[in-house]
Amino acid sequence: MASKLVWQRRVFRFLQQSLSSCPYVCSSSIHGPRILSVHMSKNLCLSPHNSHIPALESSRSLCSSSSNLVHESHGPTAIDYRSVLQEGEFHRLADSTIHSLQEKLEDYGDSVEVDGFDIDYGNDVLTVKLGDLGTYVLNKQTPNRQLWLSSPVSGPSRFDWDQDSKAWIYRRNKTNLCKILESELEELCGKPIVFS
Repeated sequence: MASKLVWQRRVFRFLQQSLSSCPYVCSSSIHGPRILSVHMSKNLCLSPHNSHIPALESSRSLCSSSSNLVHESHGPTAIDYRSVLQEGEFHRLADSTIHSLQEKLEDYGDSVEVDGFDIDYGNDVLTVKLGDLGTYVLNKQTPNRQLWLSSPVSGPSRFDWDQDSKAWIYRRNKTNLCKILESELEELCGKPIVFS
């Protein structure tokens, strides 16, 4: 009986010292640490039936399969935009959109009387300066397959290509990039412009 008690204390001390560095321990906000699996020389796995180890009695689930450990330890899977739109296709669509906007904005700039109206394109960034009215910046974000717009009216927006509507759409409010620019430029400059 005494040797069994000594053995239990040794195992308990070993577990206490190993818990902080053991890769098979996860935490649960309700039940505290859960021991998923402890591998020793005899592949020892604790279970609720080992209630003769007093300090471990309160844990509801002391042993579970380690096969789900990898799947349970990760958060939600991030969206892989590369699977939605291939990089070559993204560049083709984004470049076509930016160049089309640039041409129409250059013509628009000649038809409105806005002090400081200027358009600049370089390094995949289209900048539209409207003097005291503010500045628009449109650029490609290749890793996300998005076009990012900074607007003096609506602030920052991120647009994804929508295959159904064949347009760049801001997912948060389902607005179209061209429609936003048409509406805001007319409001700021006092003259309508059509991009689509």
